[in-house]
Amino acid sequence: MNLRQLEILRAVIRHRTTVAAADELALSQPAVSNALKTMEAQAGFALFERVNNRLFPTAEAMALYKESEAIFALHAKLENRVRDLRENRSGHLAIVATPPLAYSIIPSALSGFLRRRPETRVFFDVRRYEGIIEGVLSRVAELGFALGLTHHPGIAHEVVHTGEMVCVLPPQHPLADKAVISAADLSGLPFIGLERGTRLGEAVRDSFARAGAPFRPTVEVRYCNTACVLAAAGVGAAVVDPFSPRQNGGSGLVVRPFAPTTHAVAYMLWSEAEPLSRLAKAFLSEVRKQSALLERAAPHQQHGVGSD
Repeated sequence: MNLRQLEILRAVIRHRTTVAAADELALSQPAVSNALKTMEAQAGFALFERVNNRLFPTAEAMALYKESEAIFALHAKLENRVRDLRENRSGHLAIVATPPLAYSIIPSALSGFLRRRPETRVFFDVRRYEGIIEGVLSRVAELGFALGLTHHPGIAHEVVHTGEMVCVLPPQHPLADKAVISAADLSGLPFIGLERGTRLGEAVRDSFARAGAPFRPTVEVRYCNTACVLAAAGVGAAVVDPFSPRQNGGSGLVVRPFAPTTHAVAYMLWSEAEPLSRLAKAFLSEVRKQSALLERAAPHQQHGVGSD
C-alpha cells in the first residue's frame, strides 16, 4: 500500500463517503472508489462496510489509520521543512564583523532578517580584521563584514557601503561650529588617534600626511568606538569611520565631515570554496537594504549627531 493509497483511505475514514473524500483530494469519485477496491484486493480483507450510503471503516482499516498517523506526521514535517528551506525561514547562519559594522549596520539587518525567520539560529561574533579573514577562510563563519580590504586568495567580496571618515568632537569643542574640519584645523589641539598599523589608523595618518599636517595624538586607541566615547567625554577630537558615531545615537557628540576626504568602504566577505547558502544570500539582501537606508541618511547624519 503506497502513500497515496493511505491518503485516500484516511480521507474516506474521515468523511465516510467517497464523494467528500474525492472533493478533499481533488480526485474524481470513481477514482476514489477504484482505489478502495484495489486496496482491499491487495490487503485481502474488507476495509469498509456500507450502511445507508455511508462507509464505515472496519477494525482492520482503523488499525491502518492509526499506524499511518506517524507516517503522515513525518510527511507533514518534511513538507514544512522544504517550505522553510525554500523561503529561507529556518537553518543556521554564522557571521563575523569588525566593531564599526557589528554595532551599526549588522544589528538592524539582523533584526529584519530574523523577524521574518523566527526558526533561524544565528552565530554572531565581533572580531578584528584579521579574525574576520581567518573566520571566513576556516568556514567558522559563512559571512564576514569589514571596513577596508586587501586581496586574500579564496575570499570573495562585495562592497556593501561606501562612506567617508568623519571628525567627532564634544559639543564645547572650539571647532564644533565649523561645517567641515580639516587635518590642519586639528593641529595643536587634543586629538584621539587610531592605533598605528590598523587599516583605519594608517588611512587617517595618510590623510594628515597628504594635507601636510602633523599627526600627534594625545591618546591612541585601537577602536573607533573607543575614540567616540573619549571624544564625548571631552578628551579631544577624533577622526573615525562614519558608522561608529551612530552607536547609542551618537550621544554627546558633534559629527562633521573631515578633509581631506578619506574613504571608508564596508565589505561583505565569503569563502570561494563553497557557494553561499540561500540563507546567507537572504541576509546579504537584508544588509544591502540597510546600506541603502544609510546612504539616504548620510547627508543629515554627517552634519550632526546628538548635541550640536
